[in-house]
Amino acid sequence: MPEAKASDGNSGVQIDLISGNRMSNLTSMEKIRLILDGVRDGNIVILEEGLAPEEESKLIEVTMAEISPDEFNGIEIETYPSSQAGDQGFLDRLMGRQSAAKLTVIGPANQIETLHKDENLISALVSRK
Repeated sequence: MPEAKASDGNSGVQIDLISGNRMSNLTSMEKIRLILDGVRDGNIVILEEGLAPEEESKLIEVTMAEISPDEFNGIEIETYPSSQAGDQGFLDRLMGRQSAAKLTVIGPANQIETLHKDENLISALVSRK
């Protein structure tokens, strides 16, 4: 993923917005690597469609294995379903299937702090190291 750097030397926070279409063509481990590589570079990663519960668990597991006090403090992850997720069919609800229609925000634990979260809004404070 190309890095966008300010040409005038100012540093800021890079936000990577990743479409559901791009993620659908990746394996679970490729998704996790894409996310963690971006976050390790100090970027905020926003997934249009989020991860499956198993993928999110694996992301946390891999993150825990990579934590290093001097290099990588881990991730902060917030997810909420989009309005479409509440519109899933009766059979999906009955079978316990959850819609993948959700937005996920992932960032370095030492740079992102969730200030507020409800079903319609994630409000976060992002700082640069």
